[in-house]
Amino acid sequence: MPAVAVERNTMNDLFSLSGKTALVTGASRGLGKAIAEALASKGARVLCACTQPGGASSTITQIQAAEGIAYELVADLADEQAVRHLAGQALEQGPVDILVNCGGTIFRAPAHEFPMEQWHKVIAVNLDAAFLLSQILGAAMIKRQGGKIINIASMLSYSGGITVPAYTASKHAIAGLTKALANEWAQHNIQVNAIAPGYFRTDNTAALQADEQRNNAILARIPANRWGEPEDLAGAALFLASSASDYVNGHVLAVDGGWLAR
Repeated sequence: MPAVAVERNTMNDLFSLSGKTALVTGASRGLGKAIAEALASKGARVLCACTQPGGASSTITQIQAAEGIAYELVADLADEQAVRHLAGQALEQGPVDILVNCGGTIFRAPAHEFPMEQWHKVIAVNLDAAFLLSQILGAAMIKRQGGKIINIASMLSYSGGITVPAYTASKHAIAGLTKALANEWAQHNIQVNAIAPGYFRTDNTAALQADEQRNNAILARIPANRWGEPEDLAGAALFLASSASDYVNGHVLAVDGGWLAR
């Protein structure tokens, strides 16, 4: 196969996303909201996917207030047909240059009591939807010979956690899927990478933050001595979405305040 011609950007526009379109799932709040706003700040037109109509209104309002461009798309990531429809809607807007699979869910219960319906839901939202969107949008990226896919992994891509077996399984799988897609698609100038957030202040970690014992144990292990804020992911997302990462592929980038180093 002939080598893919890669356009080299100057240092001045290395992180520019001008003229690019990004689809960000889970863009209504938390990490997805922060990532959507970061991409828009560098010129990307952002398609903000959320579960309910109006769910991404705050994200879109903030992007537009900063003179950015954003639109809302709605899909239940637990529903395969809804995910397929979401991919189709995104492609109707024109080529999707950047896909950020950030939408996710969690359910906590002891493994021996874990409800199978919750297992299936967590796997569907966190893993199946990410693969299906990558598959559909990735096929279009292959035709154009270029694109960026960013999956959101977790510290539980490395460890087991407590009472979150489905979430842990899905995030281990996301790390593996990232590498598998990178192996196939790097030859097409598609970079597939992941971000593994540490312990961030989001809805998913509300139970941990409220548990004084767990909260103190987590803080004691973080060298930065604080929980991450969603905005702490902005730089990593911009790096992996831009030309600055054109020779980075199959990597899981931990943004954890030093948690893994402790």
